[in-house]
Amino acid sequence: MREIKWVFVFFSLAAFLSMCGIGVAIGAQNVIGILTCTVLLILIMGFGFKKKKKMREEGRL
Repeated sequence: MREIKWVFVFFSLAAFLSMCGIGVAIGAQNVIGILTCTVLLILIMGFGFKKKKKMREEGRL
């Protein structure tokens, strides 16, 4: 059985919450909230993919 990579669980949960934040900000018609959550989503996804690439290169994935 495969081991759970908790760092990826964290990244996926953070990205999910950021997407929810975008939806809430749209509902509240808050442009600053939409932009903030969108930037956070891009950063979180970027760090997640960067971490995955690094782990794959190290042979830990």
